[in-house]
Amino acid sequence: MVKDLAETKKEEKKAEGDQQVDPWTIVSHPMLSEKSIGRIETENKLVFVVKSEANKKQIKWAIETALKVKVVNVNTLVDRDGVKKAMVRLSKEFRASDIATRFGML
Repeated sequence: MVKDLAETKKEEKKAEGDQQVDPWTIVSHPMLSEKSIGRIETENKLVFVVKSEANKKQIKWAIETALKVKVVNVNTLVDRDGVKKAMVRLSKEFRASDIATRFGML
């Protein structure tokens, strides 16, 4: 009985992973503030407002797919207004300032 439940959950996860989703449904827009600009310049991080139901793996996939970059780390927080933000650190081969320039942030 327990194995059956575990197997069905694995099958459900596989089915969810097979569906192709537009990455911009997970990532809403880039965050533009003094603090986020500082992170771009000093920590090679970009800050995005994301869907509140999205987890870190989904956010990583969405950023890598949409921006064609390699993500090293994703940190998330929910501010007091209920807005979920993701701080995404890019690998050293990609510069956050170049991506921010593409968006017109810098």
